[in-house]
Amino acid sequence: MKNKVIIITGASSGIGLACAREFAQRGAKLALAARSAEKLVEIEHELKTNGTEVISVKTDVSVQDDCRHLISETLKAFGRIDVLVNNAGISMRAAFQDVDLEVLKQLMDVNFWGTVYCTKYALPSLLESKGSVVGVSSIAGFIGLPGRTGYSASKFAMHGFLETIRVENLKKGLHVLIAAPGFTASNVRKAALTADGSNQGETPRKEEKMMSAEEVAMHMAKAIIKRKRTLILTFVEGKLTVFLKKFVPGLLDKLSYNHMAKEPDSPIK
Repeated sequence: MKNKVIIITGASSGIGLACAREFAQRGAKLALAARSAEKLVEIEHELKTNGTEVISVKTDVSVQDDCRHLISETLKAFGRIDVLVNNAGISMRAAFQDVDLEVLKQLMDVNFWGTVYCTKYALPSLLESKGSVVGVSSIAGFIGLPGRTGYSASKFAMHGFLETIRVENLKKGLHVLIAAPGFTASNVRKAALTADGSNQGETPRKEEKMMSAEEVAMHMAKAIIKRKRTLILTFVEGKLTVFLKKFVPGLLDKLSYNHMAKEPDSPIK
């Protein structure tokens, strides 16, 4: 990754922040994007202190002009783009019959359209560099998770979009990676939206038993370098789930229902 120019959306916390630090250690030049300009400035200062070439651009990926501006500022600073990591995302936790439809629209705007916008404007430079487009997805992009309709829908949409981009550019040297970290210790669940669109607050899951964001970032770096198609982390909630979906989908439905229904205050009864 030495001297590669990498854009990371959702870079102010969680997997995005861990990727910024991991890629910086590997010698990358970074363009960091998030809605919180204050947090970005802190991270930019931290990385510059350690010798990394980095810019930060306040970006709401659900806003098309913000994404265009992010790509423009990156090209202005570095002259090229080698890797785009579409990491910005939000989650939700509510049964479909209870959820406000605006919540689902917000999930699609950030998780799906944010990926589309950034990829659209970065694509010419990525084709020139024969670079990588990365979508940070979830097991929810492989199976429909009960209580997560908007989240699963947005990740399924992301998968379809990125797989099509891969095939369309098959002979142009573009690398497309779909990364599914599984449940990761980060603030994405604390910021998850409830039925009325308010933040969930305290996560119902035991964060200490999950994979760390730093571990996810390390695996992602290796997958980008090896130009892998898919990265599925964790065995039971990752690889085994995808296997069961393919061969015994009915059993997986029951297991998913029972698993999600056991969460504290689960919207699934």
